[in-house]
Amino acid sequence: MSRVTVDPGRCTAYGICVGIHPEVFAVPPGSPVAVITRDVLSEDDLEDVEEAVRACPAQALHLIEG
Repeated sequence: MSRVTVDPGRCTAYGICVGIHPEVFAVPPGSPVAVITRDVLSEDDLEDVEEAVRACPAQALHLIEG
């Protein structure tokens, strides 16, 4: 079971993660950071979430596999 986290101290709400996987990431209106919309990731989510982690310019996303 894998999870992804957002470091609110690093996130600047660019929204690249939302563009890659909007079912897992969101930037609510007025929010200064992205949020995770799903606590647990499915196998189908992993490829896109890994891409979002790599693409984050602030390096604010972290994938925790377990």
